[in-house]
Amino acid sequence: MSPVSDYEIHEIVTRVVRQTLGTELTGASAPAPQPAKTVASQPFALSKAPDTAGRKVVAIGTDHGGVELKNLLIKELNNLGFAVQDCGTNTSDPVDYPDIALAVAMLVAEGKAWRGVIIDGAGIGSCMAANKVPGVRAAMCYDYATAVNSREHNDANVLTLGAGLVGNNLARQILTTWLATDFGGGRHAKRVDKIIAIEKKYGRDGKAA
Repeated sequence: MSPVSDYEIHEIVTRVVRQTLGTELTGASAPAPQPAKTVASQPFALSKAPDTAGRKVVAIGTDHGGVELKNLLIKELNNLGFAVQDCGTNTSDPVDYPDIALAVAMLVAEGKAWRGVIIDGAGIGSCMAANKVPGVRAAMCYDYATAVNSREHNDANVLTLGAGLVGNNLARQILTTWLATDFGGGRHAKRVDKIIAIEKKYGRDGKAA
């Protein structure tokens, strides 16, 4: 059997995500999926995770090092049927990644976005910043395995990517895999509960309650 190409993996994962969201139906009478509309870049403007059309909202943001990748992933999210909340930035002018990470993380924590995606040069700093926000479990993923693990084992609700570490095709594969993977529950739920307990113990100011 010949090896499966990255493109073929991407197409398989994309099809699974669309079917999961109900944007791709089987059978001769199935309607063609409608293109999703991107929400304007207005952080904290959404009132709930699903938008009024019933589509799940994904918040996405980047510092100046990942604008090109962010724009590519927004197109991918639209193709998959998600509504997108673009938290910037949109130029090559330098910005501080913690500001972007906070904007995305707050949308997720407040229930205004279903999931979040943050991009910077390495993905590490944004992950650290996002995880300071109560209710956020951010995971830096760099391949298929970490995308699956962060969702199945850790119930991650924010994905961080390093634009300088992953290429466009790999980033798309990571994103679609991460979105399509369900939380495993079971023994993993007990461990995630312990993560949440640590968060509650130390509170917003980092001091023990």
